Amino acid sequence: MSNDKKTLTSAFGCPVGNDLNTATAGPRGPALMQDVHLLEKLAHFDRERIPERVVHAKGAGAYGYFEVTADVTQYTRAAFLSEVGKKTDVFARFSTVGGEKGSADAERDPRGFAIKFYTEEGNYDMTGNNTPVFFIRDPLKFPDFIHTQKRDPATNLKSPTMAWDFWSLTPESLHQVTILFSDRGTPANYRHMNGYSSHTYKWYNEKNEYYWVQYHFKTDQGIRNFSGPEAADMCGKDPDHATRDLYDAIEAGEYPSWTLEMQILSPEQATDFGWDIFDITKVWPHKEVPPITVGKLVLNKNPENYFAEVEQAAFNPSNLVPGIGVSPDKMLQGRLFSYHDTHLHRLGPNYHLIPVNQPKNAPENSYQRDGAMRVDGNGGGGPNYWPNSFDGPSPDGVSVEPEIPLEGTGGRHEYGHPNNDFVQPGNLYRTVMTDQDRTHLINNIVGSMGSVPAPIQLRQCALFYLADKEYGTRVAEGLGLDVSTVEKLASMSQDERVSETVVE
Repeated sequence: MSNDKKTLTSAFGCPVGNDLNTATAGPRGPALMQDVHLLEKLAHFDRERIPERVVHAKGAGAYGYFEVTADVTQYTRAAFLSEVGKKTDVFARFSTVGGEKGSADAERDPRGFAIKFYTEEGNYDMTGNNTPVFFIRDPLKFPDFIHTQKRDPATNLKSPTMAWDFWSLTPESLHQVTILFSDRGTPANYRHMNGYSSHTYKWYNEKNEYYWVQYHFKTDQGIRNFSGPEAADMCGKDPDHATRDLYDAIEAGEYPSWTLEMQILSPEQATDFGWDIFDITKVWPHKEVPPITVGKLVLNKNPENYFAEVEQAAFNPSNLVPGIGVSPDKMLQGRLFSYHDTHLHRLGPNYHLIPVNQPKNAPENSYQRDGAMRVDGNGGGGPNYWPNSFDGPSPDGVSVEPEIPLEGTGGRHEYGHPNNDFVQPGNLYRTVMTDQDRTHLINNIVGSMGSVPAPIQLRQCALFYLADKEYGTRVAEGLGLDVSTVEKLASMSQDERVSETVVE
């Protein structure tokens, strides 16, 4: 037996002589206020739980690397993408979106797919999902949408009525709803699903020429999904099955990997493109923009401590590096603020000093000082302002993005792109899904909408009908609705449908 046994200490290194018995006045007490070990232990325990993420609360993470496999220097000057064979350390986190921290991994929900690249130019975060689209395209709607995915304020129960009411009043959600209620809404685990940036980003090269891009991380393990009944069974059998699967696979040396494919458009191509490239509810059809293979993501190391490395991991789409910028996508613009803001709330103003979040391959040289939990030298005696005359860090004058043309009047503009919200979900239903996929989709929707008030059912079925007549008809029949009423509602404008389907 080793003689190097560690001594239990207080948080400040004082040896602890007894960790089983509270100091009391005699064997039966009461407890003494001077038992500082008890007070320290209880006070820390009282504060062990930081606020959970508002979304993406339940998740799992791992370390690994990204390797470049193709020359993309004509598109971007990002250093970590500068040469074939170059490897960059990463930390990835997968998650469900709407559920709380204790929810089941197999719930019907989109899955978060976030990667932190520890590049030599600072951290670059790619924050995406396992679906290429999203429910809404304006961040003003985001808090309302998430409220419908949480709990009813009166019953504190999940509410299909809230969810379907919002979706039926938001036709742009139809594409993502169709994906969510297919078997893609219940991935078998985190290793057997794809990841997408969903948003459009900007890449720019050494000549300051820019391109619009989307990321597709394609699983090398192959796609595997649960059917609705299989997912429900897994929720009861093992609520943590996906978390367990990722950890066990890496421990066994079965390192999961993904191939990164990029869709790339020049500004000229984007001008003449048939879809709004800044609308996150739309995909870029692969026939129109064939993806190119760029690199490989491999996860090969589990965290040593879940709280320190997974729970405190903070991903932020505003963490960019030279060569990569954002687009005018409204949802992305909103996320640039919201992610950083929520990390400030959850983890504090110095969350960038937590090891998993530190830019470990690039020094941080800034004038941000002070704040709770400052755990480095706090800038020492150097200046905390710019400009200064004392050799403080200065801008390099090079890391500037190319300009993009902007025009228009300031105001709250309604979405005005000519392509409607029903073409792509209709194509998905008709041409991508198999007969079995369509049957599972209908069954999942009917099962979810069964308790929803009839006016909301009718309104939503009209949206399905506008995407594809068979789609709307089958859902309506499954719910016992009059198909002719659905057809009539589908012929109306959205405002007319809403006025015709008032919930009493």
